[in-house]
Amino acid sequence: MAFIPQRELFSWKEIENLGDLERLKLVLEHLPDEPLMQRLEAERGNGRDDWPVRAVWNSILAGVVYQHGSVESLRRELSRNPQLRWLCGFDVTRPGKQVPPASTYTRLLKKLMDMPEEIEAMFDGMVKELQELLPDFGQTLAMDGKAIRSAARRVPKHNKQDGRRDLDANHGTKSYWVERENGSLWKKVSHWFGYKLHLLVDANYELPVAWEVTRASGSEIPQGKELIKELNERHPSILGRCEYFTADKGLDDTELTVRLWDEHGIKPLIDIRNCWQDGEETRRVEHTRNVVYDYQGTVSCYDLRLGHKKPMAYGGFEEERGTLKYRCPADHYGCRCHGRSLCEVKGAVRIKLDEDRRVFTPVARSSYKWKDIYNKRTAVERVNSRLDVSYGFERHFIRGLAKMRTRMGLAMLVMLSMAVGRIKEKQKEHMRSLLQAA
Repeated sequence: MAFIPQRELFSWKEIENLGDLERLKLVLEHLPDEPLMQRLEAERGNGRDDWPVRAVWNSILAGVVYQHGSVESLRRELSRNPQLRWLCGFDVTRPGKQVPPASTYTRLLKKLMDMPEEIEAMFDGMVKELQELLPDFGQTLAMDGKAIRSAARRVPKHNKQDGRRDLDANHGTKSYWVERENGSLWKKVSHWFGYKLHLLVDANYELPVAWEVTRASGSEIPQGKELIKELNERHPSILGRCEYFTADKGLDDTELTVRLWDEHGIKPLIDIRNCWQDGEETRRVEHTRNVVYDYQGTVSCYDLRLGHKKPMAYGGFEEERGTLKYRCPADHYGCRCHGRSLCEVKGAVRIKLDEDRRVFTPVARSSYKWKDIYNKRTAVERVNSRLDVSYGFERHFIRGLAKMRTRMGLAMLVMLSMAVGRIKEKQKEHMRSLLQAA
């Protein structure tokens, strides 16, 4: 919390139940922002202190907690809410103006934009604290990219920064296939002008562990690799305890899949795109006559007499051998195979991961376990939804990459400090809630 020196007693301090203000109190008490405050105060030096840095900073956090999309909206709330002013650290007995002018917030926000390392340090501190509070924090990670529209509508004609134009944003495109009721597919393409959030979250607790904001055209795959690299440098213990990494087709990449398992021992569960050419449906497993697989990892074998194809039963992953085991359907399911005497598969076949590192992963794509764990990927979608609805990124007035990163950083800090506060106050069941009061 940005510590506020002792103030004179007055009636509001005697109120035990602050009600809705308890949510802000959680953030202020559990956010490790003292180094930032000391730096800001040192930069102010002996200058005018009409509006204390700590109080203004606390009120900015209040704007995030209470979903104020603009400085003016926050100032109006401060003007009519003396309890909020007191909790932030403003002197409510001061005659005349009791709320800082908009220019004060503008100056402080500009200073914060020049201090990204301070915001990153606070974020990393909260992540480390969550690791101590939650022993299984980071066990399953989920990643996704999210479109964030700029408050500006289009690319400016003139490269003149006047606060209204957005010279950093550009156009992004995302396409995906949607299935109709009759089973046919159609391609849906969305376009936006702005930025893209690359977010890595804990899939069990739905809390962020790493993030980055890029221009809308930024590719998910390179940024995903970079986030994993940075997480390994800042929080190696998270990758050490992580067992599964889930993501949609946007992160389907052989190098990323290999790196996760070979370097970190993390089992990747990344949805796969069909990159096979010329309508190829199956490929033969090396060193076999009748065992084939499709691009989704379903392994089948052919009856060498009748030519019928039957799916093989998954028998598990053999880590020491680096192989996936598949059992003969005749043995496992009891079905009849006319060509069994000619078949080279005696009970089971082992397929090396190196057969195709995109298709074959330590958790077989055709297994029930893969589907169950992959479903946890929706955690990152719920976090994205909270950022839109509860933290104001669906409708905002943000222009510029530095400002967007700063505003996103504040939202992440509030999200994590709220979670830490809920856990320490024995309200773990509410730790993902920004809206629910204690």
